[in-house]
Amino acid sequence: QVQLVESGGGLVQPGGSLTLSCAASGSISSINAMNWFRQAPGKERELVAVITSAGIANYVYSVKGRFTISRDNANNTVYLQMNSLKAEDTAVYYCNAWVREVGALRDLEVWGQGTLVTVSS
Repeated sequence: QVQLVESGGGLVQPGGSLTLSCAASGSISSINAMNWFRQAPGKERELVAVITSAGIANYVYSVKGRFTISRDNANNTVYLQMNSLKAEDTAVYYCNAWVREVGALRDLEVWGQGTLVTVSS
């Protein structure tokens, strides 16, 4: 069974930086899009950043210029570098990926367990 395990969350002051990591494990043939979502208290989950298998990235407007998504295909890992963090970035951040398991005929959507990012002084 494919799993996504996130790490790197924590408490950071406004203006600070944090890097999230998400590693996929299991019987993986390939991974297509890898994405980061977040869910703030009392709000719906929103898509923050996406990166294709070819490395093409896109971002929600509110994080453009501050966040950078990247991936290491050899190690099935995706990262989210977050700079100039603001209080409104406080949320649980979830890794998401579309994974083709070995022997499978279609991609499977997989979610990580989430990691809390708190931006506060």
